[in-house]
Amino acid sequence: MTIIDQEINSNTSFSFPPIEKCASIGRERDTVVADMDGTLLRGRSSFPYFALVAFEVGGILRLLFLLIASPLAGFLYYYVSESAGIQVLIFATFAGMKVSDIESVARAVLPKFYSGDLHPETWRVFSSCGMRCVLTANPRVMVEAFLKDYLGADMVIGTEIDVYKGRATGFVKNPGVLVGKNKADALKKNFKDTEMPDVGLGDRKTDNLFMKLCKESYMVPPNPKLSPVSHDKLPKPIVFHDGRLVQKPTPFMALLTVLWIPVGFLLACLRITAGALLPMPLLYYAFWALGVRIYIKGTPPPPAQKSTGQTGVLFICSHRTLLDPIFLSTALGRPIPAVTYSLSRLSEVISPIKTVRLSRNRATDSSMIKKLLQEGNLVICPEGTTCREPFLLRFSALFAELTDELVPVAMANKMSMFHGTTARGWKGMDPFYFFMNPSPAYEVTFLNKLPYELTCSAGKSSHEVANYIQRMISVSLSYECTSFTRKDKYRVLAGNDGTVVEKPIRLAANKIMGCYRN
Repeated sequence: MTIIDQEINSNTSFSFPPIEKCASIGRERDTVVADMDGTLLRGRSSFPYFALVAFEVGGILRLLFLLIASPLAGFLYYYVSESAGIQVLIFATFAGMKVSDIESVARAVLPKFYSGDLHPETWRVFSSCGMRCVLTANPRVMVEAFLKDYLGADMVIGTEIDVYKGRATGFVKNPGVLVGKNKADALKKNFKDTEMPDVGLGDRKTDNLFMKLCKESYMVPPNPKLSPVSHDKLPKPIVFHDGRLVQKPTPFMALLTVLWIPVGFLLACLRITAGALLPMPLLYYAFWALGVRIYIKGTPPPPAQKSTGQTGVLFICSHRTLLDPIFLSTALGRPIPAVTYSLSRLSEVISPIKTVRLSRNRATDSSMIKKLLQEGNLVICPEGTTCREPFLLRFSALFAELTDELVPVAMANKMSMFHGTTARGWKGMDPFYFFMNPSPAYEVTFLNKLPYELTCSAGKSSHEVANYIQRMISVSLSYECTSFTRKDKYRVLAGNDGTVVEKPIRLAANKIMGCYRN
């Protein structure tokens, strides 16, 4: 038995210097191993991330079950063992879930929340090392996608969940939850053929055992006032993310969400009914009375005069939710038909404006859009899909070839509890989730009509026109232009090309209330 093994087995309490004293220059050849909660992340609680998995996979009832189990987890964590407390969270969250669903949430939902809590001092040291390893009590299936794809981790050693026929049992594999001696043993096992890591980073007493194995180690003291790493300093920006929850579900926010959903769903039904039944000129005032805020900027063009042979204006909108054309129509006080790339049947039924599906056949779609413009104004979202972050996806150039009457419209919205878009779920629930927010807001900014000299008729290519309008809108919103497309988004988030798959209404309704079982 080595001296280190003797020290570990004796449970000696070790003292390490704070991470602020760790140099980060000249470590390109060094290996770093870091804990996650409280070390790589500022927050020491993993509850919010278990809550995200619980809600996104299991719905409101699974989240409620996790909330009920969390006091027991906390009691065991502080008064029995850290391992027992984490085991309760794992069981309450994962039991019965498909592993593929957990992996999907880990890839599409969790990185956005993890990246918003990145510890600046730990990241300074972690990012400076050439070989990066994370040793965590969290289930590896939850954290690996974020750590490897966004933080450049070379190795992730975490708790392994038990699986039976593709579903999590709620238990963990031997040697159990990776805390204390289990962490130290796991580190020795994975580095048995190489030298131990040069730098060890942890934040609590149970991390001392694995930190003592490293050549030099540093403690990350708790500092709730510390600001997280800004998004522009991340090695990879998070352009796409999924999930319904806007805020990180702390225990208080999770409880508030559970209590609000039944009320919010009834409120959403009322708002949607008002939108579907009231005349468009009254909808602006009805939305304000029901807590939906609409802010209008710029001067919209007047309606097309068909009697003079004037063709309609084509409104070119940035795409935030499928409700963009409806709020555009509300701002104008008259219904404007919209062409859509992919829309659920339920959304078409409840829409207060006419929607026309594109066939994705260029010749067919061109003919249809020209015909619609002969009848009046029209709205199109050339990104083809929504983006939540301050980015604009690549604009399809087809619209620029069909008319010179182009009016860019910058759309922005604000949601406090639920996102009104989804890549992995059923799109029929998108408007319900948007209107379930206590006071959702939309900002509609009408930009200047495109000058004739910048149109295709003046010799510009359709791609030049599309890129110019994309830049106009991005400047108005202070967004960043990208070349990402609809397929790029859905391949990242859902592993498909974004084609809508119809599901029965009952199935979707059950899912939002947590009754659906995978």
